[in-house]
Amino acid sequence: MTVSALSRLPGVLGRLPVRFLLSLCGTGLWLGTLFFAASLTPSLVPRSGLLQGLLSGVAFALGYGLGVAVRAAWRFLGLPAWDDSLIGRWSKLLAAVACAAIAAVFLWHASEWQDSVRIPMGLDPVAGGRPLLVGSVATAFAAIAILVGRLVAAMARGITHLLDRVAPRRVSAIAGVVLACALAWAIGSGVLLRAGIRALDASYATLDGSMDDGTAPPGDPLKTGSAASLLRWADLGRRGRDAVSIGPSRADIAQFTGQPAMAPLRIYVGLKSAEAIETRAALALAEMQRVGAFDRSVLVVTTPTGTGWLDPASQMPLEYLHRGDVATVAIQYSYLPSWLALMVEPTYGADTARALFRKVYDHWHSLPRDRRPRLYLHGLSLGALNSDLSADLFDVIADPHQGALWSGPPFPSRTWQLATRERVPGSPAWLPRFRDGSVIRFRGQQVAPGQPAAPWGPMRIVYLQYASDPIVFFDAQSAYRRPAWLDGPRGPDVSPALRWYPLVTFLQLGLDMAIATSTPMGHGHVYAPEHYVDAWVAVTEPQGWTPAALARLKRHVAARLETGAAAVADAS
Repeated sequence: MTVSALSRLPGVLGRLPVRFLLSLCGTGLWLGTLFFAASLTPSLVPRSGLLQGLLSGVAFALGYGLGVAVRAAWRFLGLPAWDDSLIGRWSKLLAAVACAAIAAVFLWHASEWQDSVRIPMGLDPVAGGRPLLVGSVATAFAAIAILVGRLVAAMARGITHLLDRVAPRRVSAIAGVVLACALAWAIGSGVLLRAGIRALDASYATLDGSMDDGTAPPGDPLKTGSAASLLRWADLGRRGRDAVSIGPSRADIAQFTGQPAMAPLRIYVGLKSAEAIETRAALALAEMQRVGAFDRSVLVVTTPTGTGWLDPASQMPLEYLHRGDVATVAIQYSYLPSWLALMVEPTYGADTARALFRKVYDHWHSLPRDRRPRLYLHGLSLGALNSDLSADLFDVIADPHQGALWSGPPFPSRTWQLATRERVPGSPAWLPRFRDGSVIRFRGQQVAPGQPAAPWGPMRIVYLQYASDPIVFFDAQSAYRRPAWLDGPRGPDVSPALRWYPLVTFLQLGLDMAIATSTPMGHGHVYAPEHYVDAWVAVTEPQGWTPAALARLKRHVAARLETGAAAVADAS
């Protein structure tokens, strides 16, 4: 490069932003700005400045792309063009300045909107420099997205030019767009996505099999993985070893309650314990029989999250409430996060839960009714969805199990959808009342207002859910329809400033799902042990507990698990 060329370089670089602005579609610019502004409004879960910037960049790119598509379709149909007559060189720059001003106003209010989500959850207000970070990240991501879109458009034009030789112009143009989009999708999903999934699979497999988690094989012969167990300690996986190791002992329970107690039984079968689902289920039943699980008063068939994790905040309260007279059994079906497990193996978790329930139920059903435990189902998140699919009511109606506690049920859960859709008119979708409440009841940080006085029937189902949990309340139809949970009074930890916007709310809730476990305990998708106490009391009705004793238990389990919230973030 010559000296004269180098001297001209700063001027060329300085004109690049102006040239980029002039090359933008005016319709896309306005629509993108509207999407950007709407994306800054609050949703269910607090967002960091970086994530907000990414979300807003995606929202702008989506709005811009829709504007470009509308303009292209308008021209394709041969209709009079409005851009050429209404938006010239300078007017386009003025439009860009106006859009920037609109974006700045919404950025100014964005911190206030985020605080309306954070403060009800007990979080500190956002930092003062957040708008600058959000704006910078959003601008960079939107520019990259527009450049990628232009690359796809260039491919479409190239394909169209080739097809012009053998097809009419409009046919070749449509084919060019379709083929270019298909090629881009194939590269994105077939190459990049698969490579990412393979890398994640290898990483989580290594993490699940690691033995450097500090847990040693138990010495108690009644514990899974001990020398007397039918299951090897190394085969339980990292989450399985945690499930067996973490929990109150007989002495802990006796000391707290001041009454005789038993050592809770926790049976866990790892993914590596056997190749086939049926073999793992048979191993679980055999281990249950070995340790005397069917001699306990309460038996819980629980389904883990995608990683194989069992939430100690859900198990520990139940074991205290029944003074250790509890047996819990679970089978691992994956070592991947729930969203990835559902993507890679959508039916494997349900198949595993179904096989385990069938083995346990058949043996339980064969026992004399006065000499068998009360049988319950339990699951959190993806575990709740798969647990719901494990039992067919028509198969057990003659001799039903006693009920279920499902916490944070994902939005596709079949029974949850039925109960929410057919809720009593006037009850909020985030904490509904279902018929007379004799079979299904809902709880959050509080019980549903106006809870019916009808007594429980032979089967009790309780849903524990928070109004701020996007795993529960994500709705694909929010792209074009206002979600039902926005009608009526808001949940206690949902921002009053939350509004529905077409497409944008869908993006917001999608990001909320990805970060649902980043909230403080007791909000979002992080369920608190004190709320499990109330839920388990409703489902299992333990004896001998006064309101004062239950309040003391809530404080006790919360104190024992106060550091557990950090482990939740990578568990589901």
